[in-house]
Amino acid sequence: MIASLEYPPLQGMYAMMFALEEINENPTLLPGLKLGYHIFDYCGRPPWAPQATLSLAGGDSNTCNLTDDSDGQPVPLIIGASSTVTAEILARILGPLSVPLISYLASCPCLSNRVQYPNFFRTIPSDFYQVKAIAQLAISFNWTWIGAVIENQNYGHTAIKIFQEETQGAGVCLAFIEILTRETIVSDARRAALTIQASTPRVILVFAWYTDVRELFLQLVKINVTDRQFVASESWSTSGDILQDPETRKVASGVLGVAIRSSTIPGFENYLKSLNPFHRPSDGFLREFWEVEFGCSPDKSLQKASLSACSGTESLERVQNVFTDVSQLRVSYNVYLAVYAAAHALHSLLSCPADNSSTCSSPKHIKPTELLQHLNKVNFTTPQGEEFYFQDGDIPAKYDLVNWQNTPEGTLQLILVGHVVGFDIHLNESAIQWSTGSSQVPTSVCSENCPPGTRKSNRKGEPVCCFDCIPCAEGEISNKTGSLYCDQCPLEFWSNANQTSCVLRQLDFLSFNETLGITLTTAAVSGAVMTTAVFVVFLCYRQTPVVRANNSELSFLLLLSLKLCFLCSLVFIGRPSVWSCRFQQAAFGISFVLCVSCLQVKTIVVLAAFRSARPGAEALIKWFGPVQQRGSVCVFTCVQIIICAVWLSLSPPVPKRDLGFHGSKVTLECSMASLVGFSLVLGYIGLLAFTCLILAFLARKLPDNFNEAKLITFSMLIFCAVWVAFVPAYVSSPGKYTVAVEVFAILASSYGLLFCIFAPKCFIILLRPEKNTKKHLMTR
Repeated sequence: MIASLEYPPLQGMYAMMFALEEINENPTLLPGLKLGYHIFDYCGRPPWAPQATLSLAGGDSNTCNLTDDSDGQPVPLIIGASSTVTAEILARILGPLSVPLISYLASCPCLSNRVQYPNFFRTIPSDFYQVKAIAQLAISFNWTWIGAVIENQNYGHTAIKIFQEETQGAGVCLAFIEILTRETIVSDARRAALTIQASTPRVILVFAWYTDVRELFLQLVKINVTDRQFVASESWSTSGDILQDPETRKVASGVLGVAIRSSTIPGFENYLKSLNPFHRPSDGFLREFWEVEFGCSPDKSLQKASLSACSGTESLERVQNVFTDVSQLRVSYNVYLAVYAAAHALHSLLSCPADNSSTCSSPKHIKPTELLQHLNKVNFTTPQGEEFYFQDGDIPAKYDLVNWQNTPEGTLQLILVGHVVGFDIHLNESAIQWSTGSSQVPTSVCSENCPPGTRKSNRKGEPVCCFDCIPCAEGEISNKTGSLYCDQCPLEFWSNANQTSCVLRQLDFLSFNETLGITLTTAAVSGAVMTTAVFVVFLCYRQTPVVRANNSELSFLLLLSLKLCFLCSLVFIGRPSVWSCRFQQAAFGISFVLCVSCLQVKTIVVLAAFRSARPGAEALIKWFGPVQQRGSVCVFTCVQIIICAVWLSLSPPVPKRDLGFHGSKVTLECSMASLVGFSLVLGYIGLLAFTCLILAFLARKLPDNFNEAKLITFSMLIFCAVWVAFVPAYVSSPGKYTVAVEVFAILASSYGLLFCIFAPKCFIILLRPEKNTKKHLMTR
């Protein structure tokens, strides 16, 4: 059964006749038996096919267009159904009769259902394989934003459904799906063309019949849309009507398609060119073709008024068209295979076992059910050396990958660029000429793929392939293109500037080379120098009343301790080590206790001196003489020394990397293994300072022109204020700034003590020497 008189179906019909003649002349295949045929033209209209089917199955040859070697018997097998709709209709009609139907062009996956269509066979692979191949191409070429045009039949709807299933999860989105209906093809093609023009996808999939595709291309030409890359299904990927049409050439250039695998049939070209209606007067199809091709009628009895009679010299030898082109046989080869499959099934059915001839079937009484059984098991090698067999009515998937390329003459030619075997694709990508005219794969994306260092962020309400690229946060990286998320760097690593790799975090500590370290070092050295200068001044003027007042020995000891306070701050600067971590806290704690102890003893001396002036209290100052003063300082200091010794021996500070602070640098700091020890050191200093403040506050109003208790009160207020503020600042400061806060507190309190206590004395010694007398100091 064939469709209306078109060149490709007509060539397929003669491929069937050629195969039958080969088989009838083959001495080993069906020996002694000649095969005949009935041919019916249903003009490509599926509703007409049932009439032909029932006529063939019932043996009514009067309704057939062309009959050869038949005697009116019902045919045991039908080759036909060039569309899925026709195949479904015929398979359901023939199913109850168990008459096999072999299709050469119906490719819908739905026909693989052996429960619904147990009598259906085909020599074309299921569309599932070609759609899967197209999906693999889209994924491999990174086409994530695609448009689709499909025909309004099972072929188109099933194909696009399979495509979506195969690309699900691969980031491929369909921007639109336009549907073409055969009855309204012009308006549908115009609408689809406008959609393609207005949309952003550069790649368009088309699952439609070639006549519909040609109309779509014509509409695209009208609106000058020639920059799209079309991907063709097998239904139009080799269509000569589009390929050779000069009107659609600009649109069709670069088409990449899946095609029915091509093959050659030896001797078929000569067979076609030898056809002549004068030698085949009963062949109505050939007569009609002759009239169209040569414009004359070969049969005078049926001569049309508009046509003259043929001279008889007409020949197909020099005719070059789709009908005579056998360079790439596709559908015709499928027909050829269908005939051979039927012949081998008949051969298997009619072959008699050597030991039991009673089981032989008679050629005159072939039962369709028996032929159906043998057709399911058929397995043979074609004359071309190809192994052929059915798998539940289907054949193993084999396709060609073709490309429509421009020629120097300005035409388009079909170039083979690859093959599909089952689920495997073999593609020569360098041989493809794309719609742009180059070998560069066209880009079709909604959003450009995110580069390393960023991640995808889907846009709200849009498909998954439409996204924004968000830079990775600090400490996170993405080292590949199109990352869905950023990876967190390990604790000892941090992201580089481009957020593409994790690099080892740099060690960070308060060093002498940075601005903050230089500033603090300068302040510490300056304080030490100033303290030394005051020490020298006091040493030079040690016999003067200002220096001698209130135990000059304590003043010198106080200056020494202040100098140690300034210098101990330098131990905090630089790369922490095991010994520096231990020494810095001990030096800090002991230096400040020594300093505060001197001030406390001085304050006690002031109080004792003025209290002893009262009647009956003369002996008070004797009990707190120089020896007791020195002893008190030593006792106070030894307590701190013991605390530090116990702390540093049991749980000393150690150098440790602080990984908790996130950044490109990791802080190397002296970690307090025991907060109790550090708290005791600070607490003891605080206790002495608070006691000294109270005593100095009580002695601030004692009658003396130069009352040192006032100076100590101010200095202790500054000292306590600094260290009270130190605690929250120390706790909240990150990284190396905790060290800087402690150094600043040491320097600030040291400067406070130096200026508040010794600045007024130096002022009198150096600038007001007239006031540096015992009389002036004792004046009330």
